[in-house]
Amino acid sequence: MASPTKLPFLLFFPFSIFFVTIPTAADVICENLTVSSCAFAISSSGNRCVLENYKIGKGLLDYTCRTSEIVVDGLAGIIETDECVDDCGVDRRVVGISSDPFLSPHSMMKLCSPECYQNCPNIVDLYFNLAAGEGVFLPSLCTARKSRSIQEMLGLINSNGGGNPPEDSNSPAPASF
Repeated sequence: MASPTKLPFLLFFPFSIFFVTIPTAADVICENLTVSSCAFAISSSGNRCVLENYKIGKGLLDYTCRTSEIVVDGLAGIIETDECVDDCGVDRRVVGISSDPFLSPHSMMKLCSPECYQNCPNIVDLYFNLAAGEGVFLPSLCTARKSRSIQEMLGLINSNGGGNPPEDSNSPAPASF
């Protein structure tokens, strides 16, 4: 039996784990985020945040964070960590949402690395869906990166359906990690 002094600890500890794993303590509203925390954030309502620029005169640009119409299933209220941004090789200063990283071997190497692919479901989910929009199955692309030359990998990206999963594929979407 637990001693009376250990009982409060035993009751508190399981509940403390719950509070540590909550992505954010407050509502995430894209329009309230700073430019440095906007990209790769997901609002509390589940919409991706997107960094946009606009002219402020004489060729100067300013930036603002907006709520996109892209809804993320199963993820909400997330401001991506600097560790994931670094591990996945993405840039917080990117404007809009783009599949351009698929054209860079260095970006693909970072995105497919175990540090990113296994630990950063928000970023992987975004690029999984962007790859699908380009007709490419991200897990196939990452496998190709490991086993093929850069030219073959880029050929997979540029082919029509060459990176699609087989029809009987049981590979889950990254959001189901």
